[in-house]
Amino acid sequence: MAELLKPDFCVIGAGSGGLSVAAAAAAFGLSVVLIEKGRMGGDCLNYGCVPSKALIAAAKRVNDSAAARIFGVDTQPKVDFARTCRHVRKVIAAVGRNDSAQRFVGLGVRVIAGKGHFTDQTTVEIDGIRIQARRFVIATGSSPAIPPIPGLAQTPYFTNETIFDLSELPSRLVVLGGGSVGLELGQAFHRLGAQVTVIDIARPLARDDAECAQIVVDALIREGVEIRGGAGVKSVRTRQGLVELAVTCGEVEDTVTGSHLLVATGRSPNLDGLGLENAGIAYTKAGITVNRSLQTSNRRVYAIGDAAADGMMFTHVANYHAGLVIRHALFRLPAKMSYNTVPWVTFTDPELAHVGLTDEQVRSEGHRFRVMRWPYCENDRAQAERATSGHIKVVTSARGRILGATIVGAHAGELIAPWALAIKEGLNVRAMAEVVVPYPTLGEINKRAAMLFFASVAANPTIRRIVRWISRR
Repeated sequence: MAELLKPDFCVIGAGSGGLSVAAAAAAFGLSVVLIEKGRMGGDCLNYGCVPSKALIAAAKRVNDSAAARIFGVDTQPKVDFARTCRHVRKVIAAVGRNDSAQRFVGLGVRVIAGKGHFTDQTTVEIDGIRIQARRFVIATGSSPAIPPIPGLAQTPYFTNETIFDLSELPSRLVVLGGGSVGLELGQAFHRLGAQVTVIDIARPLARDDAECAQIVVDALIREGVEIRGGAGVKSVRTRQGLVELAVTCGEVEDTVTGSHLLVATGRSPNLDGLGLENAGIAYTKAGITVNRSLQTSNRRVYAIGDAAADGMMFTHVANYHAGLVIRHALFRLPAKMSYNTVPWVTFTDPELAHVGLTDEQVRSEGHRFRVMRWPYCENDRAQAERATSGHIKVVTSARGRILGATIVGAHAGELIAPWALAIKEGLNVRAMAEVVVPYPTLGEINKRAAMLFFASVAANPTIRRIVRWISRR
């Protein structure tokens, strides 16, 4: 006879979003069942953010050592790739303690390994266990999307889920896809000693501000990464132990050869085998259809993170979704998602960070706006660190309400946070201009960009006459 469980929450998927829901619900004393078919921690811990940033950190040390002579320090870096791989695995293990099944069992969560599926609108079944929860949360994440290129299925290739299994450094890595993952890993492997070619059918970093994205692309090209934007791949094959790609760019056809191929062409939500039809849950190939409270067409079921359609596929978005579900399902409070305040970062060197609207988006909507830029080279800390490449670009309404910000340069991912807060709170640029920033820090870049909004006011002849009159009284 099948075991029947009736918890308050059943969470399907133990990635970042699912773990956040499970932990929060358990902390408030609710009964929780957590189902995971693979590794606890999901893509972010095992294949994505954590290992990639660990690899990027190692590659940065190589680059910093090579550039140390400008500081009067002579070094000669030598890469032991096997040790680098051990470093990546150690980081995963250290972070993974917080995501382990043992920890969640200790929190009071019932953790079940396996693949659950809906049998009807109120029941999930897994290995003979029937679960009838008050609320279900689908947090199954996503997997690499593989393009239908002739010959690719018959050719050995890596994705972000397998690239960290390498124990030897590729001699020549071909990266298919010029988004964040492709450029981050492409630059990292190049710095570690591989020759790298990146191919993208569109412009690299196509979703980012074109002006700022080009600064990143130019930096990678100067380092020696070959980047081919606007290039299509007609076919892929293996020949004499190498990977060959037939590439077209306009009317020109060429062959790109590499020892290894990394496919980084986007992601697809993991929905197969969930039995969504049995539960009356609407979905498309883009993901599960949800309302602004992340409820599906079956109001007992929520979908979060990469499994939800029309969302941003980021770990911090999954955590954002988790908070909204807890707010809505536990406390019956209004919870409506808004992506306008969600920042994202490409962890190349220089970093590229963005939040809110770009000037192109505001222009297309027909609104009056202002754009302020301030370069890193005018910042004293950046000069001291020899990190002078890049700038900040801030978009405001004509009256100064902050609409968006893009930063390209050192530590852009850290510097974007105040702008996300400013947009969320609907602040005027005056708030950023009046904040006191410690000297010398890169944070002054934010303040100086904000102060530019008032530069035109100071140059206004009428304003200048008024100021002179007041100052003489």
